[in-house]
Amino acid sequence: MPSKPPLVIGHRGAPGVRPEHTRSSYALALAMGVDAVEPDVVATKDGVLVVRHENEISGTTDVADHPEFADRRTTRRVDGAALTGWFTEDFTWAELSTLRCRERLPKLRASSASFDGTEPILRLRDVLDLVRAAAHEQNRTIGVVLEVKHATHFARIGLDLAPLIARELRDAGWAAGELPLIVESFESTVLGQLRAADVDASFVYLIEAAGQPYDLFVAEGSKALSYPETVTPGNLDRLVGRIDGISVDKKMLLVPGTTLVADAHARGLIVFTWTCRPENAFLAAPYRGPGGKSAFGHYEAEWGVIARQGVDGVFVDHPDLGVAFFRG
Repeated sequence: MPSKPPLVIGHRGAPGVRPEHTRSSYALALAMGVDAVEPDVVATKDGVLVVRHENEISGTTDVADHPEFADRRTTRRVDGAALTGWFTEDFTWAELSTLRCRERLPKLRASSASFDGTEPILRLRDVLDLVRAAAHEQNRTIGVVLEVKHATHFARIGLDLAPLIARELRDAGWAAGELPLIVESFESTVLGQLRAADVDASFVYLIEAAGQPYDLFVAEGSKALSYPETVTPGNLDRLVGRIDGISVDKKMLLVPGTTLVADAHARGLIVFTWTCRPENAFLAAPYRGPGGKSAFGHYEAEWGVIARQGVDGVFVDHPDLGVAFFRG
């Protein structure tokens, strides 16, 4: 394992044990010693930034149980895909604050689902305040890895996320460098917008194992580079000076003989990977064990392959396991 351990980032808090993006999920991650937490950011109708895995919230809240919001159910195209449900952009913050969170994967994480209905949705500001308080109480540096979700979609409906995020960070004191801030997105356009807005952060480009970035597809059509093409050595050269690093699907690091991490490091780019989870459902086939999808497999073996490549950060759903392994 490399001499310098990677950052251990609580992916939406500690969603292996509490519903993601809840106060208790973040509090557990911070108590378990993560280096940073990762909130996914979307917007409400009135421009409030909230933390949700997606802007479609039927799977992570009890919105379907609220008859007063039944008429908000609709079908929208988000990043080119038709989705039916309830969307944050159709609610004010006051309305969303009446909802309660639910476990997104209840069949896989039944223990976490036992906490359904107990906690409200958080705003980005709430997460920033939680992290600042934990850093003070624990007398250590803790960062935030802010993921911007569906920026092109929100811009099309008049909710440009870049200025909303820049203003919120400035108001919260984070853009002044008080504590570490990393901004990431699957769309490079919004990263450039936030850099141009002088947001004091490192900027990381999220990379899928397949497909095309939606912002580039809208601008260039089928000619747009795919995600895998983006991280070939020649195209990594084009990222230098525009971003500070990449964050890749761990599948890309489990390919025998891959030089992706070394190629990026040779160009001065940091490399994160997502998401290190212990359950069989998320492990590559060689590392699965007995007991079904929800049972823990041979996750340490899989994580070891990733760690030995020298990644700079790992996203984890079980922060206690992540801290124990990557710092052990």
